[in-house]
Amino acid sequence: MPVARPESQEPRVIAHVDMDCFYVQVEQRRNPDLRGVPTAVVQYNSWKGGGLIAVGYEARKFGVKRSMRGDEAKRACPDIQLVQVPVARGKADLNLYRSAGSEVVAILSTKGKCERASIDEVYLDLTDAAKSMLLESPPEMLDSIPEEALKSHVLGLSSDENKGEEDVRKWLCQPNADYQAKLLACGTIIVAELRVRVLQETKFTCSAGIAHNKMLAKLASPMHKPAQQTVVPATSVPDLLASLPVKKMKQLGGKLGSSLQDDLGVNTVGDLLKFSEQKLQDLYGINTGTWLWKIARGISGDEVEDRLLPKSHGCGKTFPGPMALKTTSSVKQWLNQLCEELSERIQSDLDQNKRVAQTLTLHARAFKEDEVDPLKKFPSKSCPLRYGTSKIQEDAMHLFELGLGDFLNSKNLGWGITSLAVGASKIVDIPNGTTSILKYLTEKRTSCNSSDCSDALPGEPDHATSLICQKDADTKSYKGHEVPLESKVEENPKTKAPRESASDSKRLSDRDANAKGTILRYFSGGSSSNQSSTSKVETTQIEEQERISSSTASISNSHQNLNLNQNNNALSENWIINIEEIDPSVVDELPLEIQREIRGWIHPSKRINTAKRGSTIAHYFSPARK
Repeated sequence: MPVARPESQEPRVIAHVDMDCFYVQVEQRRNPDLRGVPTAVVQYNSWKGGGLIAVGYEARKFGVKRSMRGDEAKRACPDIQLVQVPVARGKADLNLYRSAGSEVVAILSTKGKCERASIDEVYLDLTDAAKSMLLESPPEMLDSIPEEALKSHVLGLSSDENKGEEDVRKWLCQPNADYQAKLLACGTIIVAELRVRVLQETKFTCSAGIAHNKMLAKLASPMHKPAQQTVVPATSVPDLLASLPVKKMKQLGGKLGSSLQDDLGVNTVGDLLKFSEQKLQDLYGINTGTWLWKIARGISGDEVEDRLLPKSHGCGKTFPGPMALKTTSSVKQWLNQLCEELSERIQSDLDQNKRVAQTLTLHARAFKEDEVDPLKKFPSKSCPLRYGTSKIQEDAMHLFELGLGDFLNSKNLGWGITSLAVGASKIVDIPNGTTSILKYLTEKRTSCNSSDCSDALPGEPDHATSLICQKDADTKSYKGHEVPLESKVEENPKTKAPRESASDSKRLSDRDANAKGTILRYFSGGSSSNQSSTSKVETTQIEEQERISSSTASISNSHQNLNLNQNNNALSENWIINIEEIDPSVVDELPLEIQREIRGWIHPSKRINTAKRGSTIAHYFSPARK
């Protein structure tokens, strides 16, 4: 439900920039022959010419609409050019349009806080830029006003086309206007200049709404399209809302808007003025009631978030009519495709923007066969997100099975899935200085350079996300390089001599220990005494001495601490590891020999021979047993 937020006491200048029929513009830039020609972008599904997902303005003049399919559009406009959206994994691939949208955002963000709301729309907070302009070069002091600014539609001004630009000039340069109106005038000029830059640098046109809050700016941007802008002075707000259909207001297009119409007879936003705040609170609760009371007066406290990147990533596909999925195997096939795309996108976000997603969510629409209540919604399900395509696929399928069980309520009924979607959310920045655990457990491989190895993966988020994608049973992929779990023979970068595998018998000198970057090196405390004593530790033969259970059970119910006591020949400090804080998904990413050791701590088993413990980790942290 909507929540009322306090409006800023300081005057603000907010713009909502909306690209004009963006998908068509992107295709026209790719193929200039399409410019000026009736054009539409259609889905990859060719049934009846494909469904239209974007219609150019030239085609709209012939009555072509997005609700049509390609064949129907050709009947309405025989000359229309139908361009198929790019396809990947059996579904539309929107990366081309996302990248084009990023070009626009890069330009718009130069003038203030920028919130990317979707592929083709952006909110801008231009308050600071408008204040600077008002101090340095107010509109009335400018030698000339940009032509694009003079073409603005200012609500409340006369509609005489012959005097339109002259009236706008007077409004922009009015010397006796209040502070808020002057800031809005500066914002109008700034937005006009930004729109011109976008056109020059990207070849895309856009429309905009300029007001003193996000709600009004959003309402104004589509009022005059394409390639135009609309300004909402504070004095024109009552007239704008008085006749605005209630369903046109954001968050009133669903059940809440229907309730206002059916229960209160509210058909326009202005009709809400008849009800007191208390009455609306009694009917819809304190938060929603107050929000309704405020929007009727054009009041909104929503702030522009300084966000150039999306808050979440999602991939979905619909299966209408006979295409509905009716078996778990068909659902799994499509879920695997969607999860593969999602994995690529979040990995790209991680590599490029140093951000990690924390939650995986599955959404679906479904129906039941021979059921009295077939309209019950398929429940959405979420879980902590684990990086790696196979892990995301496994978790998504598990979420689907849980949702299907709740949807069917233990009844043996036929079912069908008409829509599937997976999403990654709760995306956070990686803390500065965070690096991969591989940096501490393995040395730099000859197959990757130092920069790749040092700029590794982020630290674990709250749910201890595993960030190394398993490529197959014997290797792990890290930033495009394969990291073998067990290397037979490797070359020591310092000595240029072959390095024996972990299963070979060998002795470690001080130089070898430092070169290998073993876990012993990082638990030594860093003191010179510890380093010298550590260098004296010698291992005779690395052997597996413990019998480990093949299944990795949950450790959440384990309430034991492993105290690694002082070893007179190795460490001068006590190290304590809380078993409850070890996450199994993290253990899976460690070198095989360390996996076995840690699992031995989690699930201790009877030792075969405690007198010969070889070079296990515990050997370095606990007193030698006799």
